[in-house]
Amino acid sequence: MVTELLMQWGPGGPGMGGHGGGPFWIFGLVWLVLIAALIGTVIYALLRRTRRPSATESARTILAERYARGELTGEEYRERLGELR
Repeated sequence: MVTELLMQWGPGGPGMGGHGGGPFWIFGLVWLVLIAALIGTVIYALLRRTRRPSATESARTILAERYARGELTGEEYRERLGELR
């Protein structure tokens, strides 16, 4: 039974020339980590590039909404809009 198990690996065992893989399995793991890091970096860079409204744009939007709801008069709206510029 032991002989049959050893024969499954080929002559002399697993690895190149039957000498076993040794510590070289770590290189496959390193490549996987590097590829995962590269993919993560690309995704992070793409997500970071998405445009977010600036504080001034947000304030203008809020001001326009308040004017549309009638909370501000035309004069108040123009005055506050001028302050934002």
